[in-house]
Amino acid sequence: MATGQLFSRTTQALFYNYKQLPIQRMLDFDFLCGRELPSVAGIINPGAEGFQKLFFGQEEIAIPVHSTIEAACAAHPTADVFINFASFRSAAASSMAALKQPTVRVVAIIAEGVPEGDAKQLIAYARANNKVVIGPATVGGIQAGAFKIGDTAGTIDNIIACKLYRPGSVGFVSKSGGMSNELYNTIARVTDGIYEGIAIGGDVFPGSTLSDHVLRFNNIPQVKMIVVLGELGGRDEYSLVEALKQGKVSKPVVAWVSGTCARLFKSEVQFGHAGAKSGGEMESAQAKNQALKDAGAVVPTSYEAFETAIKETFEKLVEEGKISSVKEFTPPQIPEDLNIAIKSGKVRAPTHIISTISDDRGEEPCYAGVPMSSIVEQGYGVGDVISLLWFKRSLPRYCTHFIEICIMLCADHGPCVSGAHNTIVTARAGKDLVSSLVSGLLTIGPRFGGAIDDAARYFKDAYDRGLTPYEFVESMKKKGIRVPGIGHRIKRGDNRDKRVELLQLFARTHFPSVKYMEYAVQVETYTLSKANNLVLNVDGAIGSLFLDLLAGSGMFTKQEIDEIVGIGYLNGLFVLARSIGLIGHTFDQKRLKQPLYRHPWEDVLYSK
Repeated sequence: MATGQLFSRTTQALFYNYKQLPIQRMLDFDFLCGRELPSVAGIINPGAEGFQKLFFGQEEIAIPVHSTIEAACAAHPTADVFINFASFRSAAASSMAALKQPTVRVVAIIAEGVPEGDAKQLIAYARANNKVVIGPATVGGIQAGAFKIGDTAGTIDNIIACKLYRPGSVGFVSKSGGMSNELYNTIARVTDGIYEGIAIGGDVFPGSTLSDHVLRFNNIPQVKMIVVLGELGGRDEYSLVEALKQGKVSKPVVAWVSGTCARLFKSEVQFGHAGAKSGGEMESAQAKNQALKDAGAVVPTSYEAFETAIKETFEKLVEEGKISSVKEFTPPQIPEDLNIAIKSGKVRAPTHIISTISDDRGEEPCYAGVPMSSIVEQGYGVGDVISLLWFKRSLPRYCTHFIEICIMLCADHGPCVSGAHNTIVTARAGKDLVSSLVSGLLTIGPRFGGAIDDAARYFKDAYDRGLTPYEFVESMKKKGIRVPGIGHRIKRGDNRDKRVELLQLFARTHFPSVKYMEYAVQVETYTLSKANNLVLNVDGAIGSLFLDLLAGSGMFTKQEIDEIVGIGYLNGLFVLARSIGLIGHTFDQKRLKQPLYRHPWEDVLYSK
């Protein structure tokens, strides 16, 4: 595997299993380093395609999303790093699929606990095909000032503190991702910083070893010294010991194997990683440290002395003229995400929508401040939900019951009315539910259903101004306006609309006052004297009774009542109710498998 460095300032990766935060951290690192090209070329999210919006500095960019590994590799042939954020259950299969792609050179497996048999197969395939596996159970790796994998090195603040935005002279390799962050910081304090850092992963069988990367660092001219952090368990460090003994490593190596405290425990102890478990004296931290020291590595007496050993080795190289001073610069400021800035109180951002009726930000949605669980537990009905969402308050039960009665009575009026007819024709044309429903709803207006608002508006104005039924009707006649809520094509004075009678009976029984309804009845008495079909229809009944509901409940001001009528609340009640029937007609036609409707010729008057 030796060869040279894995990454550069032009390296691009494919990111498997979309995770917003680690991808954004990669892009922020790119911007920090002054890269011209984002390091993430594409995202692979099985079953999804399209684009994902993220930020590259101040600029918002769209990164392509592919549904398969093969499609992503074909679309981005220069992306040779595969960053795998799949779960431990599917990480092996997706990693193998990536390794088999000719364009992929490096695979980083983030998942911990990949089955050992699968890990061995991945390692064997990678080595046979001259490819590199980092992980499993890795945070990844980083080439300072050039490229980083996922969450490597943590936050931007930590990256800046560790001077990882520009290359240093130290090659670092560790099993632990968490300890890598600690060592990046340590190395930045006492040297000119990291050139490249790799966390090989803490599982028992890592895809690449400590010695693999040490030998690789030895071939990178910019790396002047190597720092290794091992841990008890396994025998990986002994391959490094052999490489040192054989003279394969010409650069100074400062090494420490953690876990020397294990001997203090009477029984075998499992440390953080699956591989951090001593299986005998040779796998103990003490034995490994001694072997590394005997092979020529600089090994301190304790972890506390590790920093001093790194510092002294670096300073010696500087004195020997092998390391030149790094030109320092101030990295650009990463724009702060708006949500973070708002939470920290740094900015004030105007909102784009105001909502006063519902809130879904908490543990459960609320309607007008009432939690969804309370709505269910207290046995609220549809009328109660309408009162909360439309009127922003809990109305008395007789009010909500009246609303429910209106919905039930207005849900449908047969297949021949304009709305139902349009819905049926549209459904028979093969259109979907929403299209069929909307075609019917679009017929609602002054002549079909929409008279409820006008009826309430005119009845209220006439009653409030003290007009007699005669004055009201005759004034409307002079204006050329038909009285809304009065008149029916079928019903007559001697054949009343049963729906109107039911609404009136309910209101007279339960409402504190029915003054507007009684006024509408007086108007009906006058209009019936003119023609037998000028009866109070369901629109007029609902319009006048809703005025009584609003005024009689004592829960609305005069201004609120005027606003409710003016906005069109009452027409909304008809729209809501009739939607039930129109949906029913749609299902009915589709269930009956009715063919395309064509109006019969004999029902059309063809005239010149």
